[in-house]
Amino acid sequence: MGHADSLLALGGAFLAAALLARLGGRIGLPTIPLFMLAGILLGPHTPGLVIVEDAHDFEMLSALGLVLLLFYLGLEFHLDDLKSGGRRLLTAGGIYLLLNVGAGLGFGFALGWGVREALVLAGVLGISSSAIVTKVLIDLGRIGRPETRLILGVIVVEDIFLALYLAALQPVISGAQGVGDMVLQGAKAFGFLLLLAAAARYGTKPVGRLIATRDNELLVISFLGVAVLVAGVSEVLGVADAIGAFMVGLILAGTPSGPRIRDLVHPLRDAFAAIFFFAFGLSIDPGDIVSVVGPVAAAAALTLVMNVLAGLLVARVYGYGTEPAAEIATTLVARGEFALILAAMAAGAGLDTRLAPFIAGYVLVLAVLGPIAAGRAHLLARALRAGQGLRPRRPSAAPGLEPEHAAPPGLEPEHAAPPAAPRHAEAERQVSRGAEGSKSPTRAT
Repeated sequence: MGHADSLLALGGAFLAAALLARLGGRIGLPTIPLFMLAGILLGPHTPGLVIVEDAHDFEMLSALGLVLLLFYLGLEFHLDDLKSGGRRLLTAGGIYLLLNVGAGLGFGFALGWGVREALVLAGVLGISSSAIVTKVLIDLGRIGRPETRLILGVIVVEDIFLALYLAALQPVISGAQGVGDMVLQGAKAFGFLLLLAAAARYGTKPVGRLIATRDNELLVISFLGVAVLVAGVSEVLGVADAIGAFMVGLILAGTPSGPRIRDLVHPLRDAFAAIFFFAFGLSIDPGDIVSVVGPVAAAAALTLVMNVLAGLLVARVYGYGTEPAAEIATTLVARGEFALILAAMAAGAGLDTRLAPFIAGYVLVLAVLGPIAAGRAHLLARALRAGQGLRPRRPSAAPGLEPEHAAPPGLEPEHAAPPAAPRHAEAERQVSRGAEGSKSPTRAT
């Protein structure tokens, strides 16, 4: 592709993604599936206008988008998110992961596409979209409700699981020869991660001094250089480049420059993340999606059922009434950016060619179905009351949560001051403004 052609293709990609996202936003659709849909419609596999003939032309830009996505997630992540909720958030997140990842693994084996493919599908079906979930909470005005803190806690636990799962999955799907080779690659990967984790725990002060500057231009160049370099080293050592970027974000988050870095990287993340989703769409042949419609429909139905079961189980464990139980059960249905990260890893590892169109169709369906299900939580609550003979009950504070998160007596929860949401949740609000195009006056991928 020539220089002029590259500029035309890139400009067309940005404009097409923006136009489709604007149109979808008018009817309440999240941007992630719309960016992907723009790539499908304007890619080489769809008749009509084609602005990019070869998806590989966007390969480096797409890789940079993925690196920035996980780098930003690392910036917004903090172990205090878990410490504030303790075992309760771990229990709730563990229930969600056990049921959904377990169901995804079983579904993957049932398809018969292979063991490595089943492991990828376990992650795809098991992890919610933080961006879409947080946008839904904001749009529906539920951020201030007591049960929302539990939902945000589940997202934090899922993010931790994702980082560990990607690190463990990389040597498995990369084609290691034999158990010994797999163990060696896994040891290198986890050794590198332990080194980065130690830097995040003990090295923030020296790193902070090295990167500190009042000049925003120098700061941007510095953190981008570190994030991309460590992502490259991670890839060489058999760790997903995205995980290396995540760990760099985790390290820099603890430095005095952390808040400025979050502000400066935000627009870069939004722009290149859009290209990542668009480029993924370019690689999808709509005809291939048609060939996996059956598995996509089955997976979407399974995800909906398992999320409802997990939500109701968590609500029962912590004594929530029917209304908050229904909201917990329906809010975490959406799948999005993390499924596409796994799809990109699978494509790079040369796994079954049916995986990419399956994941594309699955994300398209659930990214749309998720907000709809969350908005219809009252129907599930009504069914629960009809089945159990219960009246609506919304506790002033979630059982087991700290008293300071309770709504003041006589004040409805939706009008109470918002609970002390995890720090990660505050980051997600920024994403809902940027990556998800929220209309709220108030996430991050």
